[in-house]
Amino acid sequence: MYVIRERFFAIGDDFDVLDEHGTKIYHVDGKVLSVRDKVIIENPDGDELATVHRHLVSLRPTYEIRIGGEKAAEVRKNLFTPFRDKFTIDVPGPDDLEMKGDLLDHEYVIEQGGEEVASVSKRWLTIRDTYAVQVAPGVEPLLIIGSVIALDLALERAAEKKKDKDDDED
Repeated sequence: MYVIRERFFAIGDDFDVLDEHGTKIYHVDGKVLSVRDKVIIENPDGDELATVHRHLVSLRPTYEIRIGGEKAAEVRKNLFTPFRDKFTIDVPGPDDLEMKGDLLDHEYVIEQGGEEVASVSKRWLTIRDTYAVQVAPGVEPLLIIGSVIALDLALERAAEKKKDKDDDED
């Protein structure tokens, strides 16, 4: 299980991804947030393991995850999903993953071929503004963590756009 602080991008801070014992597993460099919404995931020694960045030109929110310099996936919002958001984690080959559930409230699952491979929840944690990411054995944790970060970036960006639009209407 991995533990992530909620709403970390609102202030652009760096943050750590911890295991269930409170040990730092990954460090996420949030200070590189820019026009492209790029973050770097490092090991505790500061070595870059993965990046997540937003595609500038796309019809819907799309984020690319690179692990070890190689493109591992694109995370994008499905265009037509009545009543709820749904994101696809498009990996090379036929085994795409899907994020479904209450994405805004960090209560969702990630499925591959109809099988749950990860879950995200804040239900079991007593630490405020924190959520847990449970990854099934055999699934690349960096892919899941990167996807969760991409979703958070997309939701934060959408909230900022809505706020700016609301401010313009006032």
